[in-house]
Amino acid sequence: MQSEIPPEAPSTTGSTSPEDPGGRAARDIADVPSAEIITTAAVHLMSAAAVKCGLAEGEDVDRHLDLAEARILINALAGLVTAAAPDIGGTHARALRDGLRTLQLAFREASTHPDPPGRGPGERLTGSVV
Repeated sequence: MQSEIPPEAPSTTGSTSPEDPGGRAARDIADVPSAEIITTAAVHLMSAAAVKCGLAEGEDVDRHLDLAEARILINALAGLVTAAAPDIGGTHARALRDGLRTLQLAFREASTHPDPPGRGPGERLTGSVV
């Protein structure tokens, strides 16, 4: 027995209409190269980690300092960069590695009790930054 799709059910044919923003978003994302999507995700992780490491500007920098959160973000960034580097090309990978290293060093500098070499955030994936 074959079920009939009611007329108000969303289409699965891939067509989009002005009332279908999800379809437009899927079409738009399909046009974006994977390296750009990965780089964008990495930049978001970098920005958040920078703020949590106290690298933001303004009078309330200390209010955003949170090294526990920064550690998680840097670990996630290190995983993304390490996993994606072989596929995204040297130029993109080099820029991401440089940003990651800068954050790892900033974390170490912001920490009152720095981790031993090779034990800082992301260093199990990247190696020691000192």
